[in-house]
Amino acid sequence: MLAVCVAGLVVLFSAAGEDVGVFLRQAARVGLGLAVLIAVAQVPPRILRAVAPWLYALGVLLLVAVALVGDIAMGAQRWLDLGFIRFQPSELMKIAVPLACAWFLHDRPLPPDFRSLVVLGIAILVPALLIAEQPDLGTALLVAAGGGLVVLLAGLQLRYMVGLGALFAAAVPVLWHFLHDYQRQRVLTFLNPQNDPLGAGYHTIQSQIAIGSGGVFARAT
Repeated sequence: MLAVCVAGLVVLFSAAGEDVGVFLRQAARVGLGLAVLIAVAQVPPRILRAVAPWLYALGVLLLVAVALVGDIAMGAQRWLDLGFIRFQPSELMKIAVPLACAWFLHDRPLPPDFRSLVVLGIAILVPALLIAEQPDLGTALLVAAGGGLVVLLAGLQLRYMVGLGALFAAAVPVLWHFLHDYQRQRVLTFLNPQNDPLGAGYHTIQSQIAIGSGGVFARAT
């Protein structure tokens, strides 16, 4: 992880035209993030377990507040301004949702039964839908994936996997109807960047070219 952070700082320094100020500001953020990571890693699991449901409830309340009075920027209502700080509650849910799912499953027999799966499904879908409504589809999918992985690792039975897969496949046309135009374009570009090589697919194609060129150079040397 440290190697990735260092590599990112080096790339940023180059991309920013060797601007030392930009480099130092980002390095300070990386240092702060690592300090928080180390501090949180010292918290005993029993405390995290006790905090999990309250953190989840707080996150949902903040998401509702964003939907009602959140700041709108670039067509999205994602930010909550508390006066002394402005932040996105959806970022909190990336941690709160998997923690809450793990807390719920802790004292229950595994693999989870159907009733537990229904409760977990609602607990995952509520924040995911609130985030998707902002709209922020990428973060909504990450939050849903975080909770879903906890359920999967708890020993989700094969019949439930097949059923959920079939349900998702059947819901795709409905979900597609509710997507914004730019979200549909992102999906289509992901599936086939060549549809718009000079527009939405440009960066994906250039990345493929860069990776291919790197492979050719490696073989040549």
